Parts: sequence; structure tokens; C-alpha cells
Amino acid sequence: MDIVADSLIRIKNGYLAGKEEVSLSYSKLIQSICKLLEEEGFVEKAEVKERKENKNIKDIVVTLKYQSRKPALKGVKRISKPGLRVYKGSKALPYVLNGLGVAIISTPKGVLSDKKARKQGVGGEILAHVW
Repeated sequence: MDIVADSLIRIKNGYLAGKEEVSLSYSKLIQSICKLLEEEGFVEKAEVKERKENKNIKDIVVTLKYQSRKPALKGVKRISKPGLRVYKGSKALPYVLNGLGVAIISTPKGVLSDKKARKQGVGGEILAHVW
């Protein structure tokens, strides 16, 4: 199962349904993607919480962001899939909607947006496009 695609689609579906919060299963990768989405202004906040019934299991609760009743996140496209990984160097990183969107990239320096990865001169696996 692809946890990155599942988490991004849960966030997108939460926006389409008009929800205030979405709960995601915890992993360090998902936590760093949610932190990146928070920095880029696609979600209000993302915080890690323990489940009430079982304290050993954690969830990430993402508070969604709306601008005059319109979702801050319009669309998501998963690029690198478990069956076909997509890697690019720093000079070949894609621009999403001519710079209006963000490409989420897993680099040796952590999960970065395409702008930050270009600035730091690192490439990596292109996880998804968000706009």
C-alpha cells in the first residue's frame, strides 16, 4: 500500500467534503510531508497525537485551510509510485504550473519543495505535485 498517495488523497478528499480536520496514519515521511504542506500554506497545521484507545499508536491530525470558503489545495498528483520510482537531479527538477504549485521531493537533506531543493542544489525522488 502506498502511504504517501493515501495521505495526500485523504487531505484532498477532506477539502472536497468541506471537513475541518483529517486524520492520517503516522510515519516520519508523512509527518515531514505535512510539515512541508504547512510551510507552503496548503494546510493550517499538522500535529501528532496519540490515539485515545491505544497510547502506543500515533496519528497525524491535519487542520485544513480555507480562503473565503475555497480550499487552499486544489489538486494532487502522485509522481513516483512504488512500481516506478522517478528521480531527478537538481537541474532537472520540474516546475508545477509554472511555479504556482509545489513539487514534493525526497532528498538526502530531507523532504523539500522544488524551490528549496533547487536553491540547495540537491535532487532526489519526486514524490508528488501539489497545487
